[in-house]
Formats: sequence, structure tokens, C-alpha cells
Amino acid sequence: MKIAVTAESNTPNAQIDSRFGRCRYFLIFDTEKNSYEAIENSNAQVSGGAGIQSAQLIVTRGIETVLTGNVGPNAFKVLEAGGIKVMTNVSGTVAMAIEKFNQGRMKPASVPTVHSKFGAQSGQ
Repeated sequence: MKIAVTAESNTPNAQIDSRFGRCRYFLIFDTEKNSYEAIENSNAQVSGGAGIQSAQLIVTRGIETVLTGNVGPNAFKVLEAGGIKVMTNVSGTVAMAIEKFNQGRMKPASVPTVHSKFGAQSGQ
């Protein structure tokens, strides 16, 4: 299984980035290979459509689950259409989030957690 986690830097010790579309990094964990890859999110600084573009990136990577703080409506629709489960309200370090996920202590979100343009307007 491949899991994408939004992160503030490129290691498992990084804090979860609370923004999906404008997160600094995606850490992609492959549970079968017991490995991870850090991808800098090139969509973090775009003027518009960051959520959609980031979601499309995740869909093309064969991800099954996303762990993040928040996700907006446009990104949520793309991820949902791609069959990707989204776990929201995730905080702490990436490593802690992966452990919590592996223990079955997270449930998929059924709706977006923030409004459109949240990451751009909040100044984060």
C-alpha cells in the first residue's frame, strides 16, 4: 500500500503540514517495500488550483491513502474520484501519523475540512 503524508520537511521526523494543496512536501510511504520517498510539492506556490494539481499528482502516484491536516473541496473531489481515502485532522510528526494509521486509529473523512482557497487566504 502507498500512503502520502503532507509534511513540512522531507523526513519522517517532520511535522505534518496542515495544508494538503500547499504542503511543502509529500512523503510517500510504500508499506510493502518498507520505504519512503520525499517529493517537494511544486504546487505550493501556484496562484490558483493548488489543491486540484496536488491531488492530481497524488492520483498519478498510485496512492491509496492520504494523511493530512486539512483538505479543501476541490482536492477532496479529485482524490475521492481517484479512489483515494483521505484521513484529516492529522497532527504531530509524520512517523507518529504513520504509526497511528498502521494501528487502525484513523478513519477516512467523508467531507472536506476547509473551504476553497483556505491555504492561500490563511497566509500559511
